[in-house]
Amino acid sequence: MTQHRRIALLGPGAPAGLLPAMVDLAVRGLPPGYVDGEFVFTRRGVRRPDGTWDAVAEGRSVRYSAIVALGVATLPEERQRAALAGDTAADLAGRLVGRLPGVRGLGDAALICWAAAETGHPGLDEALRHLAGIDRLASSGQVYTVEAAWELAALVAARTRLGASSELDGRLERARARLLGGLASGRLYRHVLGPSSGPLVPWYRAHVGCFADQVYPLQALARLHAAVGDADALAAAEQVAAGICAAQGAEGQWWWHYDARTGAVVEGYPVYSVHQLAMAPMALLDLADAGGTAYLDEIGEGVRWMSERPESGESLIDERLSLTWRKAARADPKKLVRGLRAVATRTRPAARLATLDRFYPPVAVDRECRPYELGWLLYAWLFELPRPS
Repeated sequence: MTQHRRIALLGPGAPAGLLPAMVDLAVRGLPPGYVDGEFVFTRRGVRRPDGTWDAVAEGRSVRYSAIVALGVATLPEERQRAALAGDTAADLAGRLVGRLPGVRGLGDAALICWAAAETGHPGLDEALRHLAGIDRLASSGQVYTVEAAWELAALVAARTRLGASSELDGRLERARARLLGGLASGRLYRHVLGPSSGPLVPWYRAHVGCFADQVYPLQALARLHAAVGDADALAAAEQVAAGICAAQGAEGQWWWHYDARTGAVVEGYPVYSVHQLAMAPMALLDLADAGGTAYLDEIGEGVRWMSERPESGESLIDERLSLTWRKAARADPKKLVRGLRAVATRTRPAARLATLDRFYPPVAVDRECRPYELGWLLYAWLFELPRPS
């Protein structure tokens, strides 16, 4: 099989040698989570009497279904049907568009719109109208950073598909302004945009942003620049990329919680497989494709962690079940470490509470695999950023 351009950027051998196998694993691993035309929320690990592991499907998720549609759309039709038990990405996107009347969340609506744009589904106009209605309800207060970034990415994809219009460009400008405004008072993104105090995040975490809060805005802003030549968007994407890459762990770990004011790591664990294999490469490769800095060494070190991680000799890749286990974590009750460190750094940004590392080492493995993890893996390595005409 011909190696994809993005994988080839990492050069021969490890860690790039792992990635074609991971793409194949994702195609094999998606069908067990595809039930009645949508994806489950998770495949949860269950230990068998002989000590081996099985994965049991639980719940349903519109959000994860939309992300898988994006990932599977990068495949040739034959492999799309292999990943979706006979369906195509456009079939899945069409079902999601049909679910829109019952969708109330900004993030879910944005992802469905994004998937409709990239699969060329005729329901894109309907998806855009629904997204506009939800955005009007969300724009007056706090908005989750991740969801605002997905909305901008969806609007960029829609503009690429439909072409420029005064209405669409106006919506793009509003989404752009909201996302750029989130960096006005810090080095990285907080968990929410808008007022620092409000119902979406407790006071002691108001200064904290997670890894997803950095990656999705980075991606959306890079894509905006690629589509319309927005220098301010590119500069913001570069700022976030430099921040997470400067904070990357010595063994390639993409850490979890940051102090948005300074860019310092508040709490590193858990480290997620999807961050290492998919989300960090996806955003950073989009930045490079948009004309920004190419962080290939950092991407490679992140991928390498999946096979050479220092926390434990236990692999997070299960070839037999065709999945990646979700994360390497601390066995701390009720997320104690991240809560205490958030409180400590609220008033003392340099506080570390190092003793907690000894009491709660990161040796636990979260044995579940959510479908979006495999969807983003495909999207990260097989997507080609469209060039403006």
